[in-house]
Amino acid sequence: MASRNTPQYWETVLPAWDADNDNTLICCQIRNETHDVKSFFFQSIKPSQFRYLPGQFITLELVINGETINRCYTISSTPTRPHSISITVKRQPNGIVSNWLHDNLKVGSQISVLGAAGDFTCANHPASKYLFLSGGSGITPLMSMAQAFHDLAEDADIVFVHSARTPADIIFRHELDLMMFNQPHFRTAFICEKADAEPSWTMQTGYLNSGLLKQIAPDYLKREIFTCGPAPYMAAVRVMLANAGFDMQHYHEESFNFDELPSSAQSEVKTSVTETGATKFKLEFTKSGMNIQCASDQFVLDAGIAAGMRLPSSCRKGLCGTCKSKLISGKVDMKHGGGIRPREIEQGLFLPCCSKPLTNLVIEK
Repeated sequence: MASRNTPQYWETVLPAWDADNDNTLICCQIRNETHDVKSFFFQSIKPSQFRYLPGQFITLELVINGETINRCYTISSTPTRPHSISITVKRQPNGIVSNWLHDNLKVGSQISVLGAAGDFTCANHPASKYLFLSGGSGITPLMSMAQAFHDLAEDADIVFVHSARTPADIIFRHELDLMMFNQPHFRTAFICEKADAEPSWTMQTGYLNSGLLKQIAPDYLKREIFTCGPAPYMAAVRVMLANAGFDMQHYHEESFNFDELPSSAQSEVKTSVTETGATKFKLEFTKSGMNIQCASDQFVLDAGIAAGMRLPSSCRKGLCGTCKSKLISGKVDMKHGGGIRPREIEQGLFLPCCSKPLTNLVIEK
């Protein structure tokens, strides 16, 4: 692989990276952002440029302990720097993928990646004023958006509020400080649960609330708001904004769920199962030994979750490929959004989140 310092990277117009025909990326750099957060940078094997919208995600296809696992990560780099792409990963105590990446991915390692997708992006919602609210590693898509404005020399009116456990846990702190220095209308505010070993900390401690938000951005009700972070953080933000009378048509959030639906969504799924009068098919899951029923007008993933199964899922729109599974026998009606390649469909793979059964199914799961 050529170095980025060679002419083919900085003197030549490179073709766009095509994930459908070249899905292998090579790790070219690893940065320690905090004590438990790393950024992994990738290039394509053949010199090319990455084209995506700031805030979108990619899906890693990893083989861990003999099992293929798909996992989504929002892109922390920005499309204005197209020769490499990065994800920023926080090590989770029981995170199979995050721990594997931290412990095993090295410079020179190759991974399989599904191309950029997702509609969580400021590019689709132009506004005169933005408010970015992030918690923990949820800062990544908002950082991509903020960097895009910065690199394009657009002095956009952005208030960037980030919540972290301690000052030492603030991801991209120096980069955000630099953007604030360079752009008169870009402002940051950090809110930490506690100051810990930084006695000189003069910013807010505690948690984000409406009173504090009003101090930071008095006009926040008039801004386009983008939020990303842990589920409890985003739930609290939604309640806070709704109680303040914010027009939620101008609210956008991104999150990934790899275990199970929230209880409210599970109730909706179960209701749809009990009320449907459609034909029902048998679904057999070979690895778990589960046998369940699925209505002909019901998605396979919904049927599994309604039956109490813990199935990996994320976008639930056929975009990310997280739920990708092997269909051993049977037929489905799948309407995906790009989260699976044609050759994978030919190999018998399908996405349960956007597939309805046409016959009885046997699934390797």
